[in-house]
Amino acid sequence: MQTNKEEMVTKRFSFLNAIEKIGNLLPHPAILFVLLITILMIASAIASAYGLSIDDPRKVGSQISIVSLLSMKEFVHFASHTVSNFTNFPPLGTVLIAMLGVGIAEASGFLSTAIRALVLNSPKKLITLIIVFAGIMSNLVSDFGYVVLVPLAAMIFHSLGRHPLAGIAAAFAGVSGGFSANLLIGTLDPIMSGITQEASRLIDPTYVVGVEANWYFMCVSTFLITFLGYFVTEKIVEPRLGKYQGEVEEGGIKKLSQLEKKALLFAFLGVSIYVALVLLCILPQDSLFRNPKTGSLIGSPFFKGIIFFVFFSFAIPGIIYGLITKSIKNATNIVEAMAGGMKTMAMYLVIIFFAAQFIKLFEWSNFGPYLAIQGANLLKSADLNPALLLILFVLVSATINLLISSASAQWALIAPIFVPMLMLLGYAPEVIQAAYRIGDSTTNLITPLLAYLPVILAVAIRYKPDTKMGTMISMMFPYTVAFLIGWCFLLYLWVFVFNLPVGPGAALEYVVNKP
Repeated sequence: MQTNKEEMVTKRFSFLNAIEKIGNLLPHPAILFVLLITILMIASAIASAYGLSIDDPRKVGSQISIVSLLSMKEFVHFASHTVSNFTNFPPLGTVLIAMLGVGIAEASGFLSTAIRALVLNSPKKLITLIIVFAGIMSNLVSDFGYVVLVPLAAMIFHSLGRHPLAGIAAAFAGVSGGFSANLLIGTLDPIMSGITQEASRLIDPTYVVGVEANWYFMCVSTFLITFLGYFVTEKIVEPRLGKYQGEVEEGGIKKLSQLEKKALLFAFLGVSIYVALVLLCILPQDSLFRNPKTGSLIGSPFFKGIIFFVFFSFAIPGIIYGLITKSIKNATNIVEAMAGGMKTMAMYLVIIFFAAQFIKLFEWSNFGPYLAIQGANLLKSADLNPALLLILFVLVSATINLLISSASAQWALIAPIFVPMLMLLGYAPEVIQAAYRIGDSTTNLITPLLAYLPVILAVAIRYKPDTKMGTMISMMFPYTVAFLIGWCFLLYLWVFVFNLPVGPGAALEYVVNKP
């Protein structure tokens, strides 16, 4: 009977199993990036020899040419920037600093006890829903979701006797797949609206795109992505992963002792006082932590230095908890706890070294912009129905995102093509921006060029040492499909059926040659 059940599960997920098998033929992520660097160098040399180039839409009369990475000039450039490529890799410092604080919280026992308390006091059916939602909202605080929430989700699922990789998938889906969805305006919104405004002024020099241009649509999208993330985790990903063969005992999660409850209470009291002090620093309109030009928290020193506050938000409760339970007896124990947190990052550092080199070389070769513009031109040349064209634009954006994972860099590159083109077809820039953000978010989960993928892999390997790129892609692929279909359907209903504004005061249509 058990064999028949296993066969049914295998057949049910045969397509995803095939993706995993193909993906797992790939070598270790570190070796994979070495091979990709080799292929990229050879391909760039061949493309450069044939004079591959394309007109740059950002500069009239300028072209983007493929640069040979095998030339002596580029080799010298690469050799002299190897260290800076690694040390300047965006997630590196963020992850390491956060892990110093997390290391204290973990070694003291605070994290495991807090998770046990959460599990014992929360409706277990809502855990997945809460994790996906928290992942979406975590985008307000920069890298918090990748660095903190993903490992926490794995720990929560593991403590419940569920597969920790399913927890990783749920958190990753919210953080990365729901990157553009949020209930609040985040740090990405002013960047996106600024680029959109500049592109729209190629048609209308007076057009203004506000920071809140997509707020309504993204608010509703938050609930859609939360539900879809919950559904895919519960019905597809976790059943496919099966039962985790870990250390969770049959007896379930132990109840908290009186000492643990006392320590947890004081730890949360300590972090509450800390949060109150932080709020006192950032809430005043004349605070130095606010944006000096606008007075807003958007683009402020607070958000730019958020990891500083994240470190203490883990270190403070960890130290308090450890002192009360005697798991921390002196300052040396605190230092040892931080060192322990660094030990878990060894594999991450190896992978990210090679990943950083590949991403930088890919940028220097100009392959990303070249392929992005070629795809945009192909879409522009297709004489399609405007509604179909908008959805197709989402798909093209999703495809380009596999090559250029930075939302702002990709939009800065293709906005001068797509915004004027779709404005001439009658769409307002705000709608075009919303469509782009759908495509940009959905394939974050399956692109090997995502800067934070080594972070996710490192966490997964801790629970399942044989985790490879294929495992991750096959696990996240259902989320990409579900988010893409669900989000496109929402966009269609929003724009074509209900004719709703995507943001406060945002138009749906742009009238060409309006009086």
